[in-house]
Amino acid sequence: VQLQASGGGLVQTGGSLRLSCSSSGLSLSAYVMGWFRQAPGKEREFVAAIKENGDDVYSLDSMKGRFAASRDNAKNAVYLQMNNLKPEDTAVYYCAAMYAGNYYSERSYDYWGQGTQVTVSS
Repeated sequence: VQLQASGGGLVQTGGSLRLSCSSSGLSLSAYVMGWFRQAPGKEREFVAAIKENGDDVYSLDSMKGRFAASRDNAKNAVYLQMNNLKPEDTAVYYCAAMYAGNYYSERSYDYWGQGTQVTVSS
């Protein structure tokens, strides 16, 4: 079972990126999907989560209005749209899948992708 995160890259401050997450062995529609990130020297932190049907999305207050999670269950894919990026958003971004649990806790997630690097230059 694998999750594949993609779409990272180098972008200037104020730019946008859309990350994608897909799976070769999971039907993502059955899972709550989360996005986390880990900056150099820091612990991994929650970014956003989206429920199975896409109706409920959770994100940190500091990211609301800039980051938005979405999903397309027909394509077995989940997305993280990131706008108005800042240098402090530089990190490796991970997607993860969860049956149930605390959306904000990485320990609740059962499957993880390999991460995709996002670098925001000033």
